[in-house]
Amino acid sequence: MPEIVARRQFDPLYIWLDTAFLVLFAALLLFRKKYMTVIVGLVFGVIYMLVDYGIFHLLCHSREIFNGYSLFWVLLWMSMSYGFTNFAWIWLWISKDKNLFEWSLLILGWWFCCPLLTDTFASGNAAPVIIQRTTGAYHGYMAAILFVGYLGAIVWNITRKEREERVCIPRLLAIGILVQLGWETALLLGGIRSAGFESGADKLLTLVVNSLLETNLGMPYIYAIFIAFSAKFTERLKRRTLPLSFTERLRENNREKVRTGGGEYLGN
Repeated sequence: MPEIVARRQFDPLYIWLDTAFLVLFAALLLFRKKYMTVIVGLVFGVIYMLVDYGIFHLLCHSREIFNGYSLFWVLLWMSMSYGFTNFAWIWLWISKDKNLFEWSLLILGWWFCCPLLTDTFASGNAAPVIIQRTTGAYHGYMAAILFVGYLGAIVWNITRKEREERVCIPRLLAIGILVQLGWETALLLGGIRSAGFESGADKLLTLVVNSLLETNLGMPYIYAIFIAFSAKFTERLKRRTLPLSFTERLRENNREKVRTGGGEYLGN
């Protein structure tokens, strides 16, 4: 596979608009008492920063930024932005939140509209932020994490006698791929992702590989965390009246539907 370069180019106004959206999104989650969702988003924002700055930049030397901007501060915003948004959205998906459609429309709509708003209202006086990373130094490690996670889910399923005790692997794949695909597509349509690339094939390669790999690699692990947590606690961080075992909670989650609003965990 050829070297994949993930590049973004945008006006600094984009950062301020997106930061305002993050505050709004977190406030709406807190208003709906989605306390664990907010915690998950914040934790993974920090994890994104540790990986992006600590591993991709300091260890692999794969990060570059141009036009005099601070790599640390731009990466901190990027990590909290997509770390928080992606994993808060994933948590809403796997918990089968009854307002999943509305949350999804909010996130996807913002990812699409933010570049357009920036193009319209940016002063044009500031130099664009141009930041990129190569992937050859670490995509193999990410592929190993992806394979091990789904291998664990596959082994779990083939050792279960009852269907209700199996992990719905197609659903995990759909969530993991579509969350990243929505983000990558919005960046590409907005002229932010792969700006400056002349080849459409290069742009498409970045979109496809990142969508299959980068967020998707964490899905089996985040789902296991979700099941273990929600077996004992509610979304509002209260102990369940009747705690469940891991397998019992998995069975319960498999029976839950997005729009039923049922189940103590969902707090509805």
